[in-house]
Amino acid sequence: MPGQAEIEISADQFRELFDRVSNWGRWGPEDERGAMNLLTPERVAAGATLVRTGETVSISRALNTKREPDNPEPAEHRMTMLADQDIGSGTLRFAKDYVGVDYHNDSHSHIDALCHVAFDGSLYNGRPSDSVSAEGAAAETIEVLKDGLVGRGVLLDIPLSRGVRWLEPGDHVLPADLEEAERAQGVVVGEGDILLVRVGHAERLDELGPWDTASSKAGLHPSCALFLDERGVAALGSDGNNDTAPSAAEGVDFPIHALALNAMGIHLLDYLHLGELDEACRRLSRWEFLFVGAPLRIEHGTGSPLNPIGVF
Repeated sequence: MPGQAEIEISADQFRELFDRVSNWGRWGPEDERGAMNLLTPERVAAGATLVRTGETVSISRALNTKREPDNPEPAEHRMTMLADQDIGSGTLRFAKDYVGVDYHNDSHSHIDALCHVAFDGSLYNGRPSDSVSAEGAAAETIEVLKDGLVGRGVLLDIPLSRGVRWLEPGDHVLPADLEEAERAQGVVVGEGDILLVRVGHAERLDELGPWDTASSKAGLHPSCALFLDERGVAALGSDGNNDTAPSAAEGVDFPIHALALNAMGIHLLDYLHLGELDEACRRLSRWEFLFVGAPLRIEHGTGSPLNPIGVF
């Protein structure tokens, strides 16, 4: 592994990297889809050809309602009606419940819209950051994906290629790790793909218990933006929040969020649960599948809770 001096990125180096991978203006000054422009109908159709057995696998964590160090903003779930309540429908009774979640936090599987991150006063493609107000976002909202995020999914298992069970908190996934995982798994990430990167975050939590994940977790090093750019990735997900904590970039706490969402227009999927998907990929000896994600239709929304499905 590289030494710490090779891992750390100065503010100037980060800005150079941001400009190098930027897609601002690539699809026109009014573009709000970003790298989703690479996921064409033809590529969606090609992803559908990967369905062979019909096996489906959830790629989401269960709704977490327990406050712990890794879940500072737990979801809320409560019953609003029980079957003992007579609403005038005779012997026909109903049970109802309420769910609420501040999902842009550790422990909740969700997708980030491009309006989720502002950097130096701008959203993706140069939209002003004040286009997001107390009423919500006026541009680049999750409604961009109202018709779904569907295409070829590829899982790269970094612990598998390194020969470990998980990456330790603070460890960085480097571009060489992604390339080695491709070689080891016999798969190549291509243009328009939905790339999922496993670091083993959820398995470490399950076995060793919770810790302050916000300040210490494994994730992608900022230099991985070069890999994403070279391959033309349409969306990126991980079992962490894609970023490493602490950050390697001077003055930028969430460099992958800034590079992917803001510079490149790549939607991010955070805190997925990749364990069952990984097991299926190992058992079937295939690391590509049809990815199906359907965000909630939240007008002016900066993202959405998500339960994506892998179809084999």
